[in-house]
Amino acid sequence: MNITIYDVAREANVSMATVSRVVNGNPNVKPTTRKKVLEVIERLGYRPNAVARGLASKKTTTVGVIIPDISNVFFGELARGIEDIATMYKYNIILSNSDQNKDKELHLLNTMLGKQVDGLVFMGGNITNEHVEEFEKSPAPIVLAGSIEETGTIPSVNIDHEQAVYDAVTTFINEGHRKIAIVIGPLHEPINAVKKMAGYKRALSDAGIEYNEDLVAEGDYTYDSGIEAFEKFLELENKPSAIFVGSDEMALGVIHGAKDKGFVVPDDFEVITSDNTRLSLMVRPQLTTVVQPLYDIGAVAMRLLTKLMNKEEVPELKVILPHRIERRNSTK
Repeated sequence: MNITIYDVAREANVSMATVSRVVNGNPNVKPTTRKKVLEVIERLGYRPNAVARGLASKKTTTVGVIIPDISNVFFGELARGIEDIATMYKYNIILSNSDQNKDKELHLLNTMLGKQVDGLVFMGGNITNEHVEEFEKSPAPIVLAGSIEETGTIPSVNIDHEQAVYDAVTTFINEGHRKIAIVIGPLHEPINAVKKMAGYKRALSDAGIEYNEDLVAEGDYTYDSGIEAFEKFLELENKPSAIFVGSDEMALGVIHGAKDKGFVVPDDFEVITSDNTRLSLMVRPQLTTVVQPLYDIGAVAMRLLTKLMNKEEVPELKVILPHRIERRNSTK
């Protein structure tokens, strides 16, 4: 049997308004009355109805988070940053996996809005015009975390992915490499086709190195696709001496694919990865990496969302966080 505010008021012999004031921390309640009400609440096991309170205040203190795959370390670290800041500002999280499926993403978006969430943090690889239209119609603010949206109209938090890849490839070039391969994520995603490939091509061009599409392997962020990419490069007459990889899991595939064929990293191939998740430290050799502040991307996205939900003035809706190259043992 659900205990209601009416039951508490009757048991404590006070009005429902007094119980409400006690529950909400209103100071305009006599200490003796407050003590009595709290004792009844404890004895009856009363829990305020969050839905009813949300209807009254027009706020549910709930935030929806749509994430491609919580089992992926990359997204897990982003989600941790979101959750910590949400807790700090007393918001609850509804977390859903979208599996990077557009129909499922849009369904989850509308489902969460139907549950009256106060705001949404969205992570996805391919944000289409249809996504943007739905975001712009949303009655609740939406912030993108670690996701690229080409119109620039939706609030977002990222690093400069083009510059990050440029810096990584330039690191190879400065060490004397001329045959530099890239293992990129799915090329239907703008973050790869538009941003990362642009950084790769610009670094080669600035060094006077001709772009060679044979040195580009498209993966799907998985370990197996990293192995397949390395095997593709082995079939080339002019094999690369350095490989930039677009995710840590694919980089593990590249490293292990090389070892399985009897090669030594970094003596035979140097490797730089792009995420700096825990995986980059768990493999041997440990991976030189572009350091993305994953936790910070999630945390800043959630903080930006709190400001939008509270209708605070936000001077910059597109936040770019710094990156750096962390040198470890997969490069010389």
